[in-house]
Amino acid sequence: MKINLISDTVTRPTPEMLQAMFAAEVGDDVFRADPTVNALEEKAAQLFNKPAAIFCPSGTMTNQIAIKVHTQPLDEVICDHYSHIYQYETGGYAFNSGVAMNLLQGTNGKIEADQVAAAIKPLYDWLPVSKLVVLENTCNKGGGSYYTLNEILPIRDLCQRRGLKLHLDGARLFNALIETEETTQDVGDHFDSISICLSKGLGAPVGSLLIGESEFIRQARRFRKVMGGGMRQAGYLAAAGIYALDHHVNRLKEDNDHAKLIGETLEVCPLVSQVRPVKSNIVIFDLQTPHTAEKILARFEEKGVLASAFGPHTIRFVTHLEVTADMIAKTQKVIREILG
Repeated sequence: MKINLISDTVTRPTPEMLQAMFAAEVGDDVFRADPTVNALEEKAAQLFNKPAAIFCPSGTMTNQIAIKVHTQPLDEVICDHYSHIYQYETGGYAFNSGVAMNLLQGTNGKIEADQVAAAIKPLYDWLPVSKLVVLENTCNKGGGSYYTLNEILPIRDLCQRRGLKLHLDGARLFNALIETEETTQDVGDHFDSISICLSKGLGAPVGSLLIGESEFIRQARRFRKVMGGGMRQAGYLAAAGIYALDHHVNRLKEDNDHAKLIGETLEVCPLVSQVRPVKSNIVIFDLQTPHTAEKILARFEEKGVLASAFGPHTIRFVTHLEVTADMIAKTQKVIREILG
């Protein structure tokens, strides 16, 4: 059996989650008549102390809808150059919203208020209008780095003073909160909109939620439809999301701890040049040249461990609920054999 550390998106519903899905009461969500979808959206809104939420097929869709609602064509979005909305959403910000990106060089995907302040453009006819700041928590390409509330607050204060909206790409937010011991309500109070994924560490098969003010979500519902995201009997999927929020949040600490064990093993391997700080469930490391990710990954796979390339000499591991302590021990053994 392979140990799949390619992503936390590879998880499958647990038997208990499947039971919840099979038992779901459903209707037509486009008509807002699916009671299970409605329950999930209400639950998410309450978690973050917001009036409303909307269930979507993917985190890319929730992020793209947020950009669309918060901006107008010829505006710009300020974010770190590692941000998922820039790196991995197919340039959707330009295609869907007609906006530019103002990319900042943060630390492992995290930016600071002073950087944002310096990036805000003056109102000249020949410049895009700075309108939206996006933070990613945790930051995938930054190795699972996360913001604390103390780091978010100065950015929030700046956005309020300068009239910018603040969106959180919280795809793996719960992996961060389990470390910081901060609450979802704390987070909700400081963002205009929040996106969370149910299909990563939380273990649901499909789905993300966009959370915000009532008028924002009303507009989001229209853009979800135009993007093809209006689902019908989506309650079967929403039931998995409810189960995940009820049962799979606290166990994320186990995934984070597993990742830290992998990171500690990599730190002392001669073939590894750098390990990015392991803060949550993602481990990214660079190989000493001339070793390539492609060749090392092939050797890992021969030993039964699957991971992904994050560059010519860079590899990523992601832990999740299907990875046991025994699997982590085996992975550490394989790492020592190949990279030690």
